[in-house]
Amino acid sequence: MNLFTRVFLFSFICCLLNQSLFAEKQRPNVLFIAIDDQNDWIGYMGGHPLIKTPNIDALADSGTAFTNAHCQSPLCNPSRTSLMTGLRPSTTGIYGLAPWFRTLPEFKDHVSLPQYLKKHGFYQTLSTGKIYHGGGGRKKYDSEFDLLGPAANGKPYPKQKLIGSSPFGNHPLMDWGNFPHKDEDKQDYKVADWAIAELDKKPKDPFFLSVGFFLPHVPCFATQKWFDLYPDDDSVLPKIKADDRADTPRFSWYMHWYLPEVRTKWLKENKQWRNLVRSYMACTSFVDAQVGRLMDAVKRNGYADNTIIVLWSDHGWHLGEKGITGKNTLWDDGTRVPLVFAGPGVKSGQVCNKPAELLDIYPTLIDLCGLPKNTVLEGHSLIPQLKDATAPRKWPAITTHNHDNHGVRSEDWRYIQYADGSQELYNMKKDPDEWSNLASNPEYASVIEELKAFIPTKNLKPAKGSKHRILTYIDGKVVWQGEEVKATDPIPGIED
Repeated sequence: MNLFTRVFLFSFICCLLNQSLFAEKQRPNVLFIAIDDQNDWIGYMGGHPLIKTPNIDALADSGTAFTNAHCQSPLCNPSRTSLMTGLRPSTTGIYGLAPWFRTLPEFKDHVSLPQYLKKHGFYQTLSTGKIYHGGGGRKKYDSEFDLLGPAANGKPYPKQKLIGSSPFGNHPLMDWGNFPHKDEDKQDYKVADWAIAELDKKPKDPFFLSVGFFLPHVPCFATQKWFDLYPDDDSVLPKIKADDRADTPRFSWYMHWYLPEVRTKWLKENKQWRNLVRSYMACTSFVDAQVGRLMDAVKRNGYADNTIIVLWSDHGWHLGEKGITGKNTLWDDGTRVPLVFAGPGVKSGQVCNKPAELLDIYPTLIDLCGLPKNTVLEGHSLIPQLKDATAPRKWPAITTHNHDNHGVRSEDWRYIQYADGSQELYNMKKDPDEWSNLASNPEYASVIEELKAFIPTKNLKPAKGSKHRILTYIDGKVVWQGEEVKATDPIPGIED
């Protein structure tokens, strides 16, 4: 090889390297914001007419905001596992509050979202607060993130429970209200502080910074100024139908059989309904303020033009609708969540009502960051809708809770099929509150068949190590948390 050829090859290789480094440097940063138990009571979503979330609404206006986005599971661990792995709960068998997916041999080496960005885009990965459930991803040997900040919780807590005793074992999570404390002492404020401090340090580009807030998860306490945003009268209460469960299958009760979350009946009898609703709304506005602090830090540090911002919640939350509070349901109140994308590659000022899933976040971020496809993912990129909110989407949103219980949500319909074969169908255009179950009406048989086709064909039983909120239906037997439930057993909190 002569000198000229050597020089040419050397120059060519340097050029390729420079192009690679340039491409790497130009990759957008990612700010990944999670909110725990946040339902559609967000301004841009219209879930509650009195809610005040100016910062999330401003973020939504700066990008594309989804009004018909749904979780893959109405429970923390399976929902977050699904989002971060890109796999459905029915594929992993993770339905309860355990196990951590890395303890399962078949998923021990599965490449999670932050790992994929690190491996293929050379991202520095930072995380604070609640991204995975519990301690997942926060142990030194988990190798999920390069740098970890403080964990999330709802502290500080009052010395004694504010609401006193509650049903089903007087669970410590069942508490809410106002007591003397400072916003700056709240753990979610500290989580935001850490993330802001990291942004102020100008982290290495490109970075993936995940920030997970605990509130408005129970116990939900807020200081007086946040309560003052909402009137202390019944105008804050969601509208409900007294006999709403009369046309729903008994299996719908099995989904949340014995849970610490109280029934609407108990809230009314103990004059706690308004207090809980105002507490939830106050905490939502408090978290919104923390989102605003993050947005200020992004702008102040010059990251606004090169940072993709994704905001999401792990599932919804009932506040009296369908006779219950809490999650663990396949109705819109349990599954519908805020989902916002903003930044490079995202059209601003868009509101999209096409169905979307949290499962779609992983492949969407891969596309936005210019990384190679990950062929094992079960979600679908939202790039078409991020460019044009009216772009067609053939897939509905699918939510699963425990094996063989699925909700299918399209633009116009919600279909639910339970493990025993019982069904629900709602016309979401005419009946957004899901008050009239049409499943038994033969006029809608073709609608059911069309939606039924999207139910996952792979439906694993609970994975090894599954515990907490586990329901199985095998050989006609309903088993909740290891105890068989008879068809004649009274519904807890309602008939007992």
